[in-house]
Amino acid sequence: MRKLFTIALLLAWAFNCAAQSPETWFPNEELTTVGAYYYPEHWDELQWDRDLKKMADMGFEFTHFAEFAWAQLEPEEGKYDFAWLDRAVALAAKHNLKVILCTSTATPPVWLVRKHPDVLKMREDGTQMDHGSRQHASFSNEYYRAYSQKMIAELAKHYGNDSRVIGWQLDNEPASNVDYGADAQKRYRSFLKEKYQTIDALNKAWGTNFWSGTYTDFDQIDIPQVSQWGMNLYQRLDFSRFCDSETATFLDEQARTIRQYASPNQWITTNYIPYYDARYVGDSRELDFISYTRYMVYGEHTGIGREGYRVGEYSRIAMANDYFRPLSPLYGCMELQPGQVNWGTINSQPLPGAVHLWLWHVFAGGSKFTCTYRFRAPIYGYEQYHYGILGPDGVTPTRGGLEYQKFIEEVKMLRDKHASSTVPADYLKRKTAILYDPDNTVAINQNKQTTVWDTEQHVLKYYKPLKSFGAPVDFIRDTMDFAKYPVLIAPAYQQMSRELIAKLTRYVENGGNLVMSCRTGHQDEFGHLWEAKHAEPIWPLIGGEIEFYDMLRPYAPDTVVVDGQKFAWTSWGDVLKPNAGTESWGTYADDFYAGESAVTFHKLGKGTVTYVGPDSNSGDLEQTVLTKLYTKLGIAVENYPKGIVVEYRDGFGIAMNYADEPYEMQLPAGAEILVGEQQIPTAGVLVWKLK
Repeated sequence: MRKLFTIALLLAWAFNCAAQSPETWFPNEELTTVGAYYYPEHWDELQWDRDLKKMADMGFEFTHFAEFAWAQLEPEEGKYDFAWLDRAVALAAKHNLKVILCTSTATPPVWLVRKHPDVLKMREDGTQMDHGSRQHASFSNEYYRAYSQKMIAELAKHYGNDSRVIGWQLDNEPASNVDYGADAQKRYRSFLKEKYQTIDALNKAWGTNFWSGTYTDFDQIDIPQVSQWGMNLYQRLDFSRFCDSETATFLDEQARTIRQYASPNQWITTNYIPYYDARYVGDSRELDFISYTRYMVYGEHTGIGREGYRVGEYSRIAMANDYFRPLSPLYGCMELQPGQVNWGTINSQPLPGAVHLWLWHVFAGGSKFTCTYRFRAPIYGYEQYHYGILGPDGVTPTRGGLEYQKFIEEVKMLRDKHASSTVPADYLKRKTAILYDPDNTVAINQNKQTTVWDTEQHVLKYYKPLKSFGAPVDFIRDTMDFAKYPVLIAPAYQQMSRELIAKLTRYVENGGNLVMSCRTGHQDEFGHLWEAKHAEPIWPLIGGEIEFYDMLRPYAPDTVVVDGQKFAWTSWGDVLKPNAGTESWGTYADDFYAGESAVTFHKLGKGTVTYVGPDSNSGDLEQTVLTKLYTKLGIAVENYPKGIVVEYRDGFGIAMNYADEPYEMQLPAGAEILVGEQQIPTAGVLVWKLK
């Protein structure tokens, strides 16, 4: 079912893009464009012209209005006021700023909430959210879904053919719609009926014979109480799928409403937070493309070295780029941190240069635009103390604002240099895919089996070595083409259909090189363990058996030995029994299965399969195995230190330093340095062009 949905999504995107090419929206020669959120309703109207002029003078090319302005757009039911927004759009145009308009569905007005309190989300304990926050209305409430389209339609009628408006952002950072209200209950049952058609099919999929859980009618099924111990895992999994689907389909309804009135010159997107267990990301069929938001310094990541927390975790932007790009005809970053924020656990100042570094990193992945939240720092509301491009006086640029200005100037310089798309051949030969399905992540996270397992961190243990190799990486789905990738990695891909196993087998037999890690192929696509020996359907593919798996106590890690090196592991270890002809690259060194295989390498047809049984504690095992594999395959790799990221796009090489010491970059022969110096300081950037 997910396969059919993804195909439909790609076809829908192909249809939408046939009507208007992404090149029309974002010309290649512009490389990228930069904008800033502005909230006219927050400021005295006498200041708007000054603010928007300052935005243009700093080099910004677009702005962003009406994100949380439903109360201003529709101050009373059915009475719309666009006059103030007309004046703001006119002032933006006066200063040659294009405009993105946002639907304001993240913040319904109080008159709507008070007249229809059922639109508010209900928590599991029966309490309801209330007015005064955001994302408190339920996408599952049928009145809310229908009424919001009326406001969106009026907005689209008014601005749909306005050439000053380049595009639309739907909602704001839409997340999975978790609601326990009456409409959500009704729609959940409808979702299940549409998916399974018959109650017998649902009972089979959910395994309801267990614990007398059998249903005889869809109307008997309630939203699962997650806090209740032992609730059916498949019922919970389907409820989480439903919550994601409600978000995706609500966005689709908004897009269809806008498209009734909007010019094809106006594009439609939304801004997702890059959660890697979010199935709604990329699942709305009506969007023209997708974008993400990214904040780097807010107290949650230590980075590298004593002050690494001021620079941020280097994989965060990299992975967002590589995850979003394959899911969409193009992508952008709709919110990028301009400096200090207010909502984190510890709101530290970013290191000088860090904002500039992040801008270049977003660009390096292929982004067509970057927008910052926000132009002016707010002086009231929940986000007091959040930095903007300007400080709260509305006049003085912040350090981050000046770094934005510097980046914009550098991009304009690059536009003059843009002539070819020369990329080193070795870089392209390293191109690697990571096979990823967020549904797998949700399923694993519902049934971890050990408190020390972390699915995202496990994936990063394979992703980070690839970035140290200087490899271009795509996160791909099982419906996509595997053949163009010399190496394909499937980390913790627990649920696998026989069709996918066959597709992976063909990939390998035709010359592909597959890497599989622990927790892969243990279940079928329905999340059931195989009615066979453990993971038996993948045994022919990996060239051996998975005899059993183990999990250790955190205070008692064991080790794996590869080429004389020892690597600690704790969370999960698949114990392998290789067939004759399959090489054992690593063995367990401890416990009752000491000497058993931990890592195997198998030739199959023209290709190879490497299986890594343990999840190492620090990722050093995964780095060593991948290095050994690429060396054996004759794929030349770099050896960049942790925190050094190098990418190519549009013929430009970009090197970025998140490490705590300078890095001397070895450039290709004949490279022309355009930005920075060959010795890259912490939070520094180097950009070059091949002659």
